[in-house]
Amino acid sequence: MERGTNHYSEFRRPLEVHKSNREGQVKVSSTTMSNSKPVFAVPLAPAEKHKSHHHHATMSSANLKQAPTQQKSKTETTEGIGIMGPPAAPPSHSRSGAVKQDQNVPSSQQSHTTTGRRSIRLSDDGKGGARRWTLNDFEIGRPLGKGKFGNVYLAREKKSRYIIALKVLFKKELQRANVEHQLRREIEIQTHLRHRNILRMFGYFHDESRVYLILEYAPGGELYKLLTSQPHKHFTEEASANYIHQLASALSYCHSKNVLHRDIKPENILVGTDGEIKIGDFGWSVHAPSSKRETVCGTLDYLPPEMVEGRAHDKTADIWSIGILLYEFLVGRPPFETQSYNSTYDKIMRCEYTFPEHVSSGARDLIIRILKKDPRARLPLDEIIVHPWVAQHVPQEK
Repeated sequence: MERGTNHYSEFRRPLEVHKSNREGQVKVSSTTMSNSKPVFAVPLAPAEKHKSHHHHATMSSANLKQAPTQQKSKTETTEGIGIMGPPAAPPSHSRSGAVKQDQNVPSSQQSHTTTGRRSIRLSDDGKGGARRWTLNDFEIGRPLGKGKFGNVYLAREKKSRYIIALKVLFKKELQRANVEHQLRREIEIQTHLRHRNILRMFGYFHDESRVYLILEYAPGGELYKLLTSQPHKHFTEEASANYIHQLASALSYCHSKNVLHRDIKPENILVGTDGEIKIGDFGWSVHAPSSKRETVCGTLDYLPPEMVEGRAHDKTADIWSIGILLYEFLVGRPPFETQSYNSTYDKIMRCEYTFPEHVSSGARDLIIRILKKDPRARLPLDEIIVHPWVAQHVPQEK
């Protein structure tokens, strides 16, 4: 099955079950930046032409084009996200990757801003309270990625100088794809999660045409791109064990909060400043206290048999995804990947896969214990964390 790319979360329609399509989604810049020495591209004025895609200026006040002073507008109140007002033109994506300032780069001249109910404490209001955010609070840098519903930009909050990733989504595209509910759910869930291996969402705000998500900046980019850049297109056993340990810890935390992710795959995992991984894209996640879900979502290669069949599923669906990921980390492709939807479906239902010779017996044992057709037979997350193969490669905390 085909593979493509995704970055800083992208919302997709429910599968009805569909196979992964990594074409035409977010295109990520190959530049990897340190959070301590970020590089910004100077946003171009509407009349200017993009002369070079590779010219970046170092971060300084002189090198950042600040948004003009925003005019006051009437206040709009929202519950969650207000998808209202006239829609903006969708982003224009050229093959060259050039960014058109008048459509893609956020500008406070284009619309009035309404703040959401949630906010971040990058800086406060001077009275000890949390600030409400507008586009004028941020200096916008280079694009980090682009997708179907909008773009992600490197940005900096002016007062605190805090570096973030600003995801800009076009309401018109969200409405057209009927995914407003997924956006609301992602915000509601992700803003409440606090774990080192989960991408932080600090808050959001919106205007008449766009929704802005204020996200933690992960300078290492997608784990998928790191995986495919390896000499043999797969990770070492030591790296794989460390990643699985972090994933199991993060998912264990999610499950303790009754949150199921349901779309764990390399494209939805980012790499932080210190090489740690961070789960992102909670568009398919759900808060499900003690109940089973029947919605089909995610990407076929990573779905467990019960979801492929459209049966009810629970947190054990995320455990299955860890087994798929571990196999892909070690081999370079998912275990059930084929050239057709039907054969992939059949392999998943039969749990039919083989191991290359280089995969160790310890890693095989862990994968076999996770990829069980019966959800109740899958190794629990706490046992994955202490599995002998994981413990062999992951330094134990004292």
